Amino acid sequence: MRITLVSMPWQALDMPSLQVGLLHSLLSTSRPADEVSEYHGWLRWADHLLEHSDGELRPAQYVEIANDQIFDGLGDWVFSGVLYDDEEWGCTQLESYARKHGTALATARAMRPLAAGFVTAAAMEILETEPDVVGMTSTFLQNVPSLALAKELKRQRPELITLLGGSNCDGQMGHALHRNHPFVDYVVRGEGELALPALLDRLDRGDTPTDVPGVCWWDGSVSRANEEARGTVPPGQIPSPDYDAWQRALEASPVAEFLEPKLVVEGARGCWWGEKHHCTFCGLNGSLMEFRAKPGVRLWSEIDQLVKRHQILDVITVDNIISMGYFADFLPLAAESDWDLRLHYEVKSNLSAEQLALLARAGVTHIQPGIESLNNRVLELMDKGVTGTRNVRTLRECENHALTCTWNYLYGFPGEREDDYTAVLDQMPALWHLQPPGGATRIALERFSPHHTNPALGFPDPRPAEMYQHVYRLPEEELKDLVYLFEAAPGGIQGEVEQRLVREVERWEEAYPWSQLLLEESEDELLVHDRRYGWPDRTHRLRGWQADAFRLLEHGRTLPALARLLMAAGQRIGQPQLSDWVAELVVGGLVFVEAGSYVALPTRAAAIQAPGRRATRPTSIPLPDSPQVPPLLRAAASKEVTA
Repeated sequence: MRITLVSMPWQALDMPSLQVGLLHSLLSTSRPADEVSEYHGWLRWADHLLEHSDGELRPAQYVEIANDQIFDGLGDWVFSGVLYDDEEWGCTQLESYARKHGTALATARAMRPLAAGFVTAAAMEILETEPDVVGMTSTFLQNVPSLALAKELKRQRPELITLLGGSNCDGQMGHALHRNHPFVDYVVRGEGELALPALLDRLDRGDTPTDVPGVCWWDGSVSRANEEARGTVPPGQIPSPDYDAWQRALEASPVAEFLEPKLVVEGARGCWWGEKHHCTFCGLNGSLMEFRAKPGVRLWSEIDQLVKRHQILDVITVDNIISMGYFADFLPLAAESDWDLRLHYEVKSNLSAEQLALLARAGVTHIQPGIESLNNRVLELMDKGVTGTRNVRTLRECENHALTCTWNYLYGFPGEREDDYTAVLDQMPALWHLQPPGGATRIALERFSPHHTNPALGFPDPRPAEMYQHVYRLPEEELKDLVYLFEAAPGGIQGEVEQRLVREVERWEEAYPWSQLLLEESEDELLVHDRRYGWPDRTHRLRGWQADAFRLLEHGRTLPALARLLMAAGQRIGQPQLSDWVAELVVGGLVFVEAGSYVALPTRAAAIQAPGRRATRPTSIPLPDSPQVPPLLRAAASKEVTA
């Protein structure tokens, strides 16, 4: 059997398709007699854009659609006219949507006329290898490009067998995709390691796959959906990806000169935290929450072999959360290696300073810790299992260990109050030396999340997100089963507090490149050098019990706990004196407080300056006149805290 594995736009341009790499490896071992080829549709689309736009539509414009405008559905819209054989379809709906939301359309408009020619050329190129089966993987914005290709493939060669799988096919979504698109012969719902070889075996024998878990198939004109697998694929059966064909395609691509390629690896599936406490807004694990992890020794062996084979040091792990076992095996092995790796990992935000230090030694340069908020009550509404001060501590330790930290400040949780935000907003200028969120974002309503599955959490009447009106020509009842994102009446804060949150996060982003708050150990004192944007340059000196107490606050403490620790060290400090001193630290911006817990803010290492960081701090936001800096902080601006 000849099989072609396909990943269409809008797969990340600088990475291989993990799904294609895994399935190619799987079929090489489970069905060695098959001829397996790959079509890297995302790269070919980028080539097509570059060639047919006289160089105007480059990888930067691809990323604009694939990443920056993912929640506007523009990537799917670019191909929707091809899917529906109507180049005007969805244009009116999109224009209305763009006026309402202020969405920039120039890039998508420039790309859309090129989509039909690309899909025709893609189908012809794939069919040149005379495949018996074409399998397409779909995640996020890959649905409509994949469907458009499947339709064109069947038009050119009706006897061809077309398959669709991937995250967009999980649960109800997969059945809806199948029954609404008769040119898709089979849809594989759930993990493909067991289902795909079984389905191909049935096709080899000419049997109907009635017994293959998760598969959707046609019974005449009726779409049937087999019950999904009850178990999950054990880590021992998750293959190592094969990226040889991708690298050849990348090296031959005209867009290669614009890219810094990265490898993609998978150590674990599911979420060990979500098994116990499913974060209320998160739907990323779909129906497969059970956590499974490869042994750390095996993961390191895979990375070692891939890096040697492809000569690429940037490695992205797609695990939704790091296995805590990797701190005992995988990370020490990586740290002991001689590879100058640059690893990305998603982690929980309550890692210790020692664990973050090990990540850095192992070559992890970029983490996504799921910080989401700095307020305890909102974090409880999320079921995050962490506190605001612990999140601030994580931000501080990321600076100490040169870890790039990506996070967003989420809001809009049913039950949150304005006073959950005001105290944090008052203190945000004190955090300007720590890595800011990428933005303040109202939460999306995702399929599979508790917010979507449990109306009692505050979203009783979810409906498909507005963007799908310019993506699919389907009734709402079908969209309810097919789409991943939903909308409902907004929850949580609105109005002035929401606007202030957005404004303060923007100011934090502006201030961070010029801000430092450094802690220096001297023989008999601690020195805190304040070089934060908008704050007068000054040095705080702490001696005696105050220096000892400040060190204890690096771990985050309540005042009673701090008093007990000082007393255990032989320093009896009265509660009023201690309380007044800590309050002075808060108004001086040296300590962050949330729900009675205090954490010291200075870093022990200066952040590595990113390219373009200015050497001279601007003075365009003078502290005394800034309405965003609370009066107490302004009053303390010229103070020196001394023993």
